[in-house]
Amino acid sequence: MISIKNTFHASLLIGFLAIFFAISCTKENTPTADLMEKPDTTAMLKHKGNFQTGPYGSNAKGSAAIYVKDSMLTLVFDSLFLINNGPALHVYLSKEVQPINYIDLGALKSTNGGQIYTISGMPDFASYKYALVHCKAYDHLFSYAELN
Repeated sequence: MISIKNTFHASLLIGFLAIFFAISCTKENTPTADLMEKPDTTAMLKHKGNFQTGPYGSNAKGSAAIYVKDSMLTLVFDSLFLINNGPALHVYLSKEVQPINYIDLGALKSTNGGQIYTISGMPDFASYKYALVHCKAYDHLFSYAELN
């Protein structure tokens, strides 16, 4: 027979564990240091767009641009780039504003400042025309820039 005391302790333990996991899942873990990465001045600008506020009100600022040099493509966020923090933020090149058909360029390096991401292969920018900052943990779009 299960006593009320044991049931209370089990409920209390489950409650504490639920709170612990809820807090740890919402930890904002993207660095916030002001990065100063800049593109190679001899690289050619191919496409550029300004970041727009995403559906979750991320208030992103700055621009994204595609540069090419010696058949090497890079996605560059300018020095004015600024976005709200969140867990598991990633940078994508995408065919749509939402990440359905996309190329994951890796974790967002910082919520602030210029940064460079290497693009593997030669994607068709007539199709991959959006740069996204997306939260993988909760499948939330923080911001996007349409690359023209």
